[in-house]
Amino acid sequence: MAFGQPSLKGRALKLLAAREHSRRELERKLAPHEAEPGQLKAALDELQARGFLDEQRVVESVLHRRAARLGAGRIRQELQAKGLDAERVAEAVSRLQASELQRAREVWRRRFGTPPADARERAKQGRFLLARGFSAEAVRRVLAWDPDEDGSA
Repeated sequence: MAFGQPSLKGRALKLLAAREHSRRELERKLAPHEAEPGQLKAALDELQARGFLDEQRVVESVLHRRAARLGAGRIRQELQAKGLDAERVAEAVSRLQASELQRAREVWRRRFGTPPADARERAKQGRFLLARGFSAEAVRRVLAWDPDEDGSA
């Protein structure tokens, strides 16, 4: 190791200080810096044993940062891309689905605030919500919703 170059563990800690990372993310980011085979695995095993690397914290971090702006579909994609196990992803997505309609309404309200005036505007608003990972059913219900009738705007 050249002078001034941080160890793999040091690099991992620096990444973890910025935000939670899954093991797969760290493996991908740190693999180019591995000098000897097995060195990266050993460093990550040690960090995991000491509690610096925790996949449940990764899930909670993503939910905390993204749930207010994205639907369950997009969050599922993000969690899967981080290499988290399917059971953990499914549990997180099921927790989100309970509030999907409420979160979709809030995103819609912040972005548009008024019901679509015509079919073109309805399609635009629908595409916006779908692209953020909200379910088709939630989008349909948001666009059919009249905030004046409901009182919970």
